[in-house]
This record gives sequence, C-alpha cells and structure tokens, in this order.
Amino acid sequence: MSVHVVIAGGHGKIGLRLAALLAGRGDTVVGVVRNPDHRADLETAGASATVLDLEAASVDELAAQLRGADAVVFAAGAGPGSGVDRKDSVDRAAAVLLADAAAQAGVARYLLVSSTGVDAAPAPGTDEVWAAYLWAKKAAEDAVRGTDLDWTILRPGRLTDDPGTGKVLLAPPPVQRGEVTRDDTAAVLAALLDAPGTVGKVLELRSGDTPIAEAVR
Repeated sequence: MSVHVVIAGGHGKIGLRLAALLAGRGDTVVGVVRNPDHRADLETAGASATVLDLEAASVDELAAQLRGADAVVFAAGAGPGSGVDRKDSVDRAAAVLLADAAAQAGVARYLLVSSTGVDAAPAPGTDEVWAAYLWAKKAAEDAVRGTDLDWTILRPGRLTDDPGTGKVLLAPPPVQRGEVTRDDTAAVLAALLDAPGTVGKVLELRSGDTPIAEAVR
C-alpha cells in the first residue's frame, strides 16, 4: 500500500535520497524546499515540491501543506557554513514547527533525523557552532518526545557520501561513535515508515553487519 510522505528538507542530501527511494516504490512524496530552483531536482527524483521557508512559515501555512499525508520526515538542517542562530531556527525551531503542523493537520507519524552525541553536554572548548547544533538537535528531540505524535528519532553517526551497503547497526543509545552512509540512512528512514513497532523509540544508526530490513524489524 502506497503512503503519502512529506519531507521537510526535501532537497537535502538525505531528503533527496529518501524522496527517490519512496517514489521508486510507488509512494507519493512531497519535499518542502525553500529555494524554488530546487523543485526540478525533486521532480527528477520522482517527487513533487512545495516551496515554503520553514524559518518564516506559520503553523497554519505548513499544516495546509501536510493535510492528507500519512507521515512527515524532518530531514532539514541549517547546513555547513551556518551560524549559531540558524542552528536554532532550523535544527530546533523548524523541527518543532513541523511537529505542531503535523498535529494540526492530523498526521500522526513523525520521523526526526537527529544526531549522535546529543545526550552529553558538549565538552569544554567545543566549537560554538557545533555545540549549538548539538543543543538544537537535543531540544528538537525533547520537544517531539513531548508530543502525542507517533514519533521515531533516528540519530545517525558521522554521515558519509560513500555508496550504501544495505547493512547497518541500529540500536537504542548508547552506541559507540562511528559513521554511516547517507544512502543507508535514507534506506533506514524508508523502512522505519513501515515499522509501527519503532514508534516512541530513539535509535542510533551506524554502519554495521545487519541487513536494514532485519535491523528495523
């Protein structure tokens, strides 16, 4: 059965990969993007795009784009080169906005792409932008966990652009630090959408030896 999924951060490195995977299996996929020039890349991936700036949109505006969806995925991020303020306005506030809009639109399923390392306070001397990123991700997690949504939080390790292997380590924290490909991260997100048993779970993701379907199951 096909599902209707809206991806916030649809043009990101994970978002685009996920859009292509979901569209390829017959799902209806909409990517939320800020830049209208990114529409064509999503269409090439088999998805459609809605142009909305998550740093400026209201809950009502975003909820209007989510009505009729079965699930939402937060895969947005301020990205490299952004400062402390945008870590908060994108990595935290936009994730909270998506949760509020999903609740208003009646969309229960919410996948949050977070980050490993958020449970510990940043070590003294940590770069202030990286520390702000970790704080923002943890604050987003805490906010989403406080909702009535059917949430799952995924914490990938250090992301690489290496080809996916289709095998991962997926487990509740704590998990040793490590890396994982963006390909495999997107594939795990796709599998999580079909896995109601993962609702209410925080899961760390690394490269590993277990096939993705088995790891999610």
